[in-house]
Amino acid sequence: MLRSLYIQNYALIEKLDIGFETGFSVITGETGAGKSIILGAIGLLLGQRADVKAIRRGASKCVIEARFDVSAYNMRPFFEDNELEYDDECILRRELYSSGKSRAFINDTPASLSQMKELGEQLIDVHSQHQNLLLNKEGFQLNVLDILAHNDVALERYHLLYNAWKETERELAEVESLAEKSKSDEDYIRFQLNQLVEAALSEQEQEELEQEVETLSHAEEIKAGLYRIEQNFSSDEGGLLSSLKDSLNVLNSLQRVYQPASELAQRVESAYIELKDISHEVSSCGESVEFNPERLEEVNDRLNLIYSLEQKHRVRTVGELLALEKEYKSKLDAITSYDDRIAELSAQLEKQSKDVRLQAETLTEARTKIVCEVEEKLVRYLMPLGMPNVRFKIEMGKKKELGPQGEDTVNFLFSANKNGALQNIASVASGGEIARVMLSIKAMIAGAVKLPTIIFDEIDTGVSGEIADRMADMMQAMGDSDRQVISITHLPQIAAKGRAHYKVYKKDSDTETNSHIRRLTSEERVEEIAHMLSGATLTEAALDNAKSLLKESVRTGKRG
Repeated sequence: MLRSLYIQNYALIEKLDIGFETGFSVITGETGAGKSIILGAIGLLLGQRADVKAIRRGASKCVIEARFDVSAYNMRPFFEDNELEYDDECILRRELYSSGKSRAFINDTPASLSQMKELGEQLIDVHSQHQNLLLNKEGFQLNVLDILAHNDVALERYHLLYNAWKETERELAEVESLAEKSKSDEDYIRFQLNQLVEAALSEQEQEELEQEVETLSHAEEIKAGLYRIEQNFSSDEGGLLSSLKDSLNVLNSLQRVYQPASELAQRVESAYIELKDISHEVSSCGESVEFNPERLEEVNDRLNLIYSLEQKHRVRTVGELLALEKEYKSKLDAITSYDDRIAELSAQLEKQSKDVRLQAETLTEARTKIVCEVEEKLVRYLMPLGMPNVRFKIEMGKKKELGPQGEDTVNFLFSANKNGALQNIASVASGGEIARVMLSIKAMIAGAVKLPTIIFDEIDTGVSGEIADRMADMMQAMGDSDRQVISITHLPQIAAKGRAHYKVYKKDSDTETNSHIRRLTSEERVEEIAHMLSGATLTEAALDNAKSLLKESVRTGKRG
């Protein structure tokens, strides 16, 4: 449960540090004093989105921190699942920066907002006035039944089955769409593939053919050039090889009388061997080159085929054509495999559909069993709250299709009068009646869910003093177990029932306004409740009335 709350530089709060008691506590204060600001700060600890406008003017960052005692609530699994350090005292901290950056911490370990939200939902429930609008929402009504029927495990299993079923349904539709589109393209793909396969392309073919065209196109020029080179090397008169041979002979004859001639002879001999080899190769090349019009036409035809395929498919190389050929083969393979995949997914979907419908029936059975108990219990809660003739009925039906919460529809029907027809609760209940219904529902839920802290924000709006007193008894009873209940109220009958009483107030300085909260002493409580009874001017009658309210609370054992 909430042990303390620290807020710095948030809206009108410069600094606030307050501890909270167990059991039933109340918070009072004038409209605009800052109660909603404190709730907004708590909301940030529960994972709500941050707004830099909430940072106090002139500050670079704001900090909100709450300490919770979680020793009695078996929350260790959450910390282990999220790889967070567990301690019986849990600290949630949120930091907002004027730059727009936001940071969240659980026990001083950085955490995501989703983690903070998940943990926060297990620690605290804030019931504000706008939540009364949830009463007409089918999702909320189903949730009430599921909580009271202890459907958490069954509902979790249903969600897993439902999500898997929907995912298979989505995948099947996607595969069927792809199969339909692919089959319409099959003839085109097969034609393109056959054309590429028939071309029998090879990776380096284009470069080799282009070189061959150059050779064939200039055969005579090449042959003449090679012949001339050969003559320069091998001519009997003045040929390069003949001259080198003569030079080598001279050097060999000089070796015995001139020592450097030996090394020069070796070098000339090496040059002679290399040049002689070149001469042979030039001669061989010359013999292999010949003008062949038929081959030239054949090569040009092959190149034209390659060029036309490249232009058609908007690529530049044979390698890209070969990659395209491979892609077409994969598409055809996929087309032929779609039928198998569709059959596989269809069978899987049929099985999942049966499983999820069986689980939906399990939820329906559990919800149906709890309906009469909820109807009777809610009436028992409401009758003392000024509704002696109240009637309440839960109408259940079936959806055409399964939804995220199952196949059930639910409608809360309500009448506060003897002769009133049962109608949708949101259309016939007044604001005060809805507040009492919501309080009664929360009281029932509190008995089924081990929630450490519940905060009611002006749930008493629109009710009379006598009814407020009975609502306070209900909230007080909720806080008598190992639970903390905090009520933000404007009614003295409720304020008098709190074990602890906190007041939110504003103080003005020369330059700014600050919101504060403090726990009231016994004497201060008398004055605060008297002000709530009589207004700004304190009267003896109001003070006596306030003391009477507080004494009555002590006498009945409803204040610590």
